[in-house]
This record gives sequence, C-alpha cells and structure tokens, in this order.
Amino acid sequence: MAGDRPGAEAETGNPRERARLAVRNATVADIPAIAALSERVYGEDGGYTPEMLTGQVAQFPQGVFVAVYEDEVVGYCATFRIDEASAMRPHRWMEIAGGGYASRHLVNGDWLYGMEVCVDPRHRGLRIGRRLYEERKRLCQRLGLKGIVFGGRLPGFGRRERKFGGDVAAYVEEVRAGRLRDRALSFQLRNGFELLGVLPGYLPTDLESRGHAAHLAWRNPKIDPRASTAGTARPLPESVRVATVQYQQRRVTSFDEFATQVEYFVDIAADYRADFVVFPELFTLQLLSVENKPLSPVDSLLALTGYTERFAAMLTELAVRHNINIIGGSHPTRTGDDADPRVRNICYVALRDGSLHTRDKLHPTPNERTWWGIGGGDSAQAIMTDCGPIGIMICYDSEFPELGRHLIDQGAMILFVPFCTDTREGYLRVRYCSQARAVENQCYVVLSGNVGNLPGVNNFDIQYAQSCILTPCDFPFARDGVAADTTPNVEQVAFADLRLNDLTVARNDGTVQNLNDRRHDLYALRWARRPVVPALPRRMQSPENT
Repeated sequence: MAGDRPGAEAETGNPRERARLAVRNATVADIPAIAALSERVYGEDGGYTPEMLTGQVAQFPQGVFVAVYEDEVVGYCATFRIDEASAMRPHRWMEIAGGGYASRHLVNGDWLYGMEVCVDPRHRGLRIGRRLYEERKRLCQRLGLKGIVFGGRLPGFGRRERKFGGDVAAYVEEVRAGRLRDRALSFQLRNGFELLGVLPGYLPTDLESRGHAAHLAWRNPKIDPRASTAGTARPLPESVRVATVQYQQRRVTSFDEFATQVEYFVDIAADYRADFVVFPELFTLQLLSVENKPLSPVDSLLALTGYTERFAAMLTELAVRHNINIIGGSHPTRTGDDADPRVRNICYVALRDGSLHTRDKLHPTPNERTWWGIGGGDSAQAIMTDCGPIGIMICYDSEFPELGRHLIDQGAMILFVPFCTDTREGYLRVRYCSQARAVENQCYVVLSGNVGNLPGVNNFDIQYAQSCILTPCDFPFARDGVAADTTPNVEQVAFADLRLNDLTVARNDGTVQNLNDRRHDLYALRWARRPVVPALPRRMQSPENT
C-alpha cells in the first residue's frame, strides 16, 4: 500500500520518479529500522525491543505500517484487533497492549486498537502521522470492523495542571469545546475521533500528560454500528506436520558418517511431508567419538566447537535439498576468541528457504557451568517461518515460565525443546514443565531427546528420553495433552499434525482462556534490553505520539 505519490509516472521504474514518501505494511525485515526509530523518538531506554516488534508484526501483520521517506523508515503505526468490551472499558496501555507485544490481539475482535504511532522528529513537517492514521482507517473499513479506539496523549495538561487543580477531565472538556488547544487531542478531534472520556493512569511514564490519556474512538461509517462483525482470521497453514527424532548415540569414525545419520532422519521426515524435523540437545557430542581419546570436559567442548561451520553448512544444505525446516538440536559454539574461549550451547535452525538462525540456551545447568564452562545467552527472539513464528527453549530453559511466555508474546504457536537428560527424574522435569508451558500459553510444545550412550565421553555416559509432542488440555486436542510420543530409550521418530487454528479457537473460545485472562493490570514481565540488568526505563512508549 502506497502513501501520497507524485502520479502515474511513478510506475515507470525510473529511480528519479519513484515515490519519495510511501506507507506500506511493516515486515520482519523492517524491525531493526523500527527499533532505531523508536529510540530516536523515545530515547534509548524507552524504545521498543526487537522482541516486542516481532510480536506486533507476528500477531497482526495487516495492522502494522511503516512510513518510508527516501528509503528510510521515518514513521511507524501498530494496531491489533480487540473485543468491544475490552476496548470501551477503562484500561491502561500496558494492560491492553500486552506489555507492548500486542499479545491481546483477537482474530475475531470487532474493533481496531491503536497502540502506537510515532514519527521521526526530523520529519514531522511531512504529515506522516496523518498518513498513518488514514491507513488505519482504510484497514478498518477493509476488514469491516466497527471502528478504531485508543488512548491519546494530553501533552498540554502538564503545563496547565495547576490551573485546573489536577482535574484532567475538566481540561479535556475545555479542549473538546475548542476553548483550549492541545497539540495531540485537538489533532485527533479535527480528524473525526470521538471523545469517550478520560483514562486515568493510562501511561504513568508519560510525564507531559501526567500519565493520563483521552479515550478516543473513530466509528466506521460504512457499517451498521449495531451489527456484529465476525472478521477474518490471520492466515495460517491449516495443519503443520512435525517430526521429532529420538536420536541414538553411537560411535562414529568421521564427520561424514555423522552427517549420513542426520540426513537419514531428515530424509525420513521429508518423505512423510513433515514441515519440521527436530533433533536433540547436544546430539553433536557424538562427534567426540571420532578421535576416541580421553579429554577433560572443557577440552572436549573446545574440540567440538571446531565442527561448528561444517555442522551449520550441513543443516542448511539438508533443509533446502529436502524442503524441510530443521531444528538442529544444539551444538557447543565458541563465541569468544582464543584469549577468551567462551562457549555457549546454541540451537541452529535451518529453514527450507536457505536461511540459518541461531538461538542460545539462556539457562545453563549447574553441570554445564561447572564441568563444561558453558555460559548463557541473553536474548530470546521468535523465528519467523513459512508455518508461522516459532520459539526455541533448550532443555533447562523449559523450566522457566518467563521464557515460554516471552516467545508466545512474540506470536509463536509452537515451542521446540531439544533436551538432553541422563535420568528419568531429569527427563520428567523437562516433560512436566513443557506440558505446563503448553497449558499456560495454549500452544504446542515439541520435545526431542538423546538415547544410548557414548563410553569415554565425559559427562555424556548415559541418556534417558521419551520424546513427545504436547498440546494444551482442552476439547480440540489429544485426550491427555499428548499428540504423539515415543517408546522410552529406543531410537524412534514420532509424527503429529498440529492444527494451528485449534489454538486460535482455544485461545478465544476455550473452556479456559489463559492468554486472554492474564491480569495485565496486576503484573507484567519486562525483559532487559542488554546482557546486564539496566535501570528501569526513564520513559516507556507514549502511544499516539505524532
């Protein structure tokens, strides 16, 4: 979708005749530029994180827009769909916007909620904000929704607070009557938005507005306001087929022999037309049997890092050749230099479009830290695939509910858990916690573990696993919340067809609705922007700041 363009000659392809300013839907590729824009607008500690933006794009891709001026992102607009009751009752921004991830999005919501409009301060004379608002209105009409609702800033109230004795409602009424001008509220009223009232404490960090907002709505003139709107769901594959490999550890004599075993399972999964095939955590430790000589735990890990490039290239080549997305278990990877040989436990995800993604294990176990010197990663971003966003939790990560919720907030509907456990007790910790993640996040969780043993490989003596594909516990799903599982401690592949639309139905009309029923008004989860824990942000996003 384009914004104001110079005329029909813009279609000729001549660079000099291309539109200098255009408005279009935002994509995943725009996320770094949007994050940089939000920092320019709100400061380094107040902008959106890439994970928040991933959630906004993933939840409702039709409802996020960028304004691009001379190939630079200079404006951003984010919306999601919401039910009328939630939109019209008093609320706060953090509550309604799901902490900034747009995780309150309802595919059948009958109102469009405006959670963000921001414009680069260097380009505020180009009426970019107005263009973004018009794009919202067109989207609302195209979807047949009742209208647009949001909390609008009141930047003039702070200067006049004493004059009105702190009465924000009186201030808003004066602006509505035209006796005062507020640069934000007056703009909204001139553009056809109806004043519904005041939202006290809407965004406490908006100091100019003293934390308050005007509750505003624009009603779609093309529909009967008394009619209900069913709406259309976000396009999703009807079914996603997943294969989980319970991998037998055995000695190999070369990397090529290891690669042959991996390709065997990839080929099987592809023959069964699986969309994803999943391998266990640290299954590349099998490569230590190539040398077949005793090494200390730390030296073992450092030796294994020498295979990283060949391993990553192998996964990418297999994913493209077999037309399948590969969750490549995990592999110890050196992230420092020779003077600082830091090692992390990293999952390599090779997609069938040829792209390769990496996700660190965030929570090394005590054994990993003590014996192998493995450190933890510091970020967890969902991965966009042709089957929708997915999330990775490596083994111990599944035992921390914050990580699963963070990935679901970014739009993930399937969480993959490569694991490596030596005893039944350790396995059950991962299994039970993964089942909890499936229930509390109303998502699918896929586990893949090692079996067998490698004598002589330090800290990898015995393995216990029963790989499985878990579901929420509700009527659309498997009776026991298990779509498929394997026989314990036997090399095996399990398959399941996962209907993503069943998750949508459960989240919006299930017996319980864990995601919708979260108390955003009572608690919130905030992820650090850097590896070190920063101070609380000076100022969070100020919605509708044009």
